[in-house]
Amino acid sequence: MRRLFSSFAGGWPGLGLLLMRLVAGTAVVAHGLTRLATRLPIEPALLEVLAIAAGILLLAGLWTPITGSLVAILELWKSISQSADPGANIVLATMGAALAMLGPGVWSVDAQLFGWKRIDVGDRRS
Repeated sequence: MRRLFSSFAGGWPGLGLLLMRLVAGTAVVAHGLTRLATRLPIEPALLEVLAIAAGILLLAGLWTPITGSLVAILELWKSISQSADPGANIVLATMGAALAMLGPGVWSVDAQLFGWKRIDVGDRRS
């Protein structure tokens, strides 16, 4: 993960990425749960379960490049294969792709696990 992002954005950009992850993840999970409640056939139901799992990981900011890409692919697939209005799917796909490219920000599990650690080596006097 560290090789994908030179740093995890903090400050206002990090807050923007956190907001983007929260909105995208919540929308993907809510949309998936709503669709599962309609008793879908097994194949679309499996796609929705996969989308819900990706949305939860996106909320946490865990494996963001992978989950963002997965959200983008799943939402584009749903926008093509479903006859309903594809607008929401295209917006969620765009947000997933943007998060995959930009990273999760400093307030994420990825930053805690894979971010650069600062070790202060100072003069320790007893």
